[in-house]
Amino acid sequence: MSRIAKQPVNIPSDVELSITGRELSAKGPKGSLSFTLHANVDVSYVDNVLTFAPANNSKSASAITGTTRSVVNNIVNGVATGFEKKLILVGVGYRAQCQGQNLTLSLGFSHPIEYPVPEGLQIETPTQTEIIVRGCDKQQVGQVCAEIRAFRPPEPYKGKGVKYSDETIIRKEAKKK
Repeated sequence: MSRIAKQPVNIPSDVELSITGRELSAKGPKGSLSFTLHANVDVSYVDNVLTFAPANNSKSASAITGTTRSVVNNIVNGVATGFEKKLILVGVGYRAQCQGQNLTLSLGFSHPIEYPVPEGLQIETPTQTEIIVRGCDKQQVGQVCAEIRAFRPPEPYKGKGVKYSDETIIRKEAKKK
């Protein structure tokens, strides 16, 4: 069995968890999420602790058990505390502004980019060069950040573009005469 699947998931007191059939749903202060459990995974919920076990001895059942444990742990952490990613705009004239349910980006193109904020996420712009994406679904937060970054990924010569706050850009040396 996978090492990750052996670890139990502790459920905080402010999170309500229910398992009906193969459907697991969690509700907490940051929102609610649900997940359909795989047929090769057995889940037991006793005294606010979730434990996972493979339904049979196949290699794929062991692998999907570890994956399921990680996804359920992210769901529990998401509805309890939420997830947050920060993006930084590097470049002269690069700006971000959040207006209602739209994020307006000026990234050096001839037109501003309008990005609609998906349901269940909050996007803030504390300064013109910072974007903070918050939500309870880890996958959705990461996907939205990747889509925003894809408008103008950082280039290796000057580092201009949209980058994650913890990302390091490996710089190339310019051509020499």
